[in-house]
Amino acid sequence: MSTTSLRVRDNIELDETEERIFKLLLRMIEHCNLKTELRVAGGWVRDKLLGQECKDIDIALENMTGKDFAENVQKYMTSVGEKTQGIAVIGSNPKQSKHLETARMRIFGLWIDFVNLRCEEYSDNSRIPSDQKFGTPEQDAMRRDLTINSLFYNVNTKSVEDWTNRGIDDLKSGIIVTPLPPMETLLEDPLRGLRAIRICAKLDGFILDEGLKEAAASDEVRAAFATKISRERIGAEIDLMICGNHPARAMKDMCYLKWFWDVFSLHPQCEPPSEGCDRACVAYLDCVCSLVPVIGHSTFDDEQRRLSFYAAMFLPLRKNMYRDEKGKVFPVVNYIFRYSLKEKVSDAESVMKIHYAFEKFLPLLPHFGSNGADVQQAEDDLGIGEYVDDVSVTSKESKLRVLTGFLLREAKDFWRVALLMCCAQDPLDKNFTLEDRRALFRQVERAIVDDLGLDKVWDVKPLLDGNAIIKHLQLKSGGPVVSKWQRKVLAWQLAHPSGTAGECIEWMMETHSSNYN
Repeated sequence: MSTTSLRVRDNIELDETEERIFKLLLRMIEHCNLKTELRVAGGWVRDKLLGQECKDIDIALENMTGKDFAENVQKYMTSVGEKTQGIAVIGSNPKQSKHLETARMRIFGLWIDFVNLRCEEYSDNSRIPSDQKFGTPEQDAMRRDLTINSLFYNVNTKSVEDWTNRGIDDLKSGIIVTPLPPMETLLEDPLRGLRAIRICAKLDGFILDEGLKEAAASDEVRAAFATKISRERIGAEIDLMICGNHPARAMKDMCYLKWFWDVFSLHPQCEPPSEGCDRACVAYLDCVCSLVPVIGHSTFDDEQRRLSFYAAMFLPLRKNMYRDEKGKVFPVVNYIFRYSLKEKVSDAESVMKIHYAFEKFLPLLPHFGSNGADVQQAEDDLGIGEYVDDVSVTSKESKLRVLTGFLLREAKDFWRVALLMCCAQDPLDKNFTLEDRRALFRQVERAIVDDLGLDKVWDVKPLLDGNAIIKHLQLKSGGPVVSKWQRKVLAWQLAHPSGTAGECIEWMMETHSSNYN
């Protein structure tokens, strides 16, 4: 039991936009003579009472559907000269635990969801509602996921309503608990387990109720989670965790509840993960989450931070492969993004690119120090040793510039993310402190940007294109030979940053001639 006592406000303070929206809705009700009360539900009330901003406004209606109400709002706004947009109706899908139809529209720049208060009846052997009716505020509140999310703000009376009689107390105590017995609540919609984990990680000082943890970890709830919840809903919830305040904390709770592999399910033909692999995934994520602030948030944009957290979490899985139905081999990370989470294909591709760059970066790291070793091993690992040999690079700095240049041209804007992954190596090594990791990152970054001058090297135009190579070497056509020479030319250009096209042509023709003598 938490002994935390959190500061909770007595009243909700509206900002200017919220005031405008609520006044407009109340005028519409009066104009249309609608006998309904408006209640803002869920996270908006919770966050407002905690003194946090929230732009996610869900309005629960007493005696009409969200679609009907939104259509009335739209007509009224048009009649008084306010700009309106279309209404999006999101249908219910009880088989996937999406029980209510929701209408969404934009008012004064904010998205507002409208939905009716609900009361559900179930058949004996099913958790899918057999009948749904308009409910009372109390019935609706008791059917919500958490007590702290069951609070209402009554727009008509401008007051907070706590129909479970414990939402405010749980908010003050920092307890994440369900209004009804947790087994009942989670079986009705197993995604509520993920939501509880996410909200617990989002709100500092909150803990999961012991009964909720026990129910969530049960075989019955985990089986329902696997069959009832769409992968799109799971992916959306995970992305909110990753983009939230404490993604590593959320994943630790997921491991504790044995949900990690239920969420990040692997291809059936993939070998089962090794013992403790889930904890290793969380350790890498935790290390990167701790490292980003000390390096500096401004070093990475929002999308790079988001993908860096995914890349870190799945780093222990980077070498795990599976075969698809056509027999093609793919990294299992590809399956997790595209099928387990139903995330964008580009997310899978970016994370796999980061993992690839990480593998190439690792052998280069020792060579950025003042006493760096010979780079031969790095040449072999990067697979470009022959190009380094062809351009007759002798100095360590020139070799390092060629090797790093090839790597950055592949990783592009994600090279710093790949370097971040390298600095998170051995996340449980207590002797490799957070400050040591930060110092390593900055040392390598400075060497690449300041000493080697390679930042944005992927935007540098080659001195010679394929047509120029064909012309000067008197080749009959393009193909593999030209592609190979393009990489050789790039290696020469990286080794000779001040070199001209003429000098490059002279070197190329001499090298080509010597290869045939």
